[in-house]
Amino acid sequence: MRTNVVLDDDLVNEAMRLSGIKTKKDIISIALQEFVTSRKRKNILDLEGRIKFMDDYDYKELRKDI
Repeated sequence: MRTNVVLDDDLVNEAMRLSGIKTKKDIISIALQEFVTSRKRKNILDLEGRIKFMDDYDYKELRKDI
């Protein structure tokens, strides 16, 4: 998708410096990927305490089959 946006030059330059990424397109793409990943992780953490496992559930035992 092509779009025009006004970006904070200082913020973009700092992100490029910290990441070593050379283009604005790449830095924005990485920033969006990290944003989405972060939000998905947060949504998973929101489930804490809401999932009830069976009393005999043993994730270590299930890993042995892999």
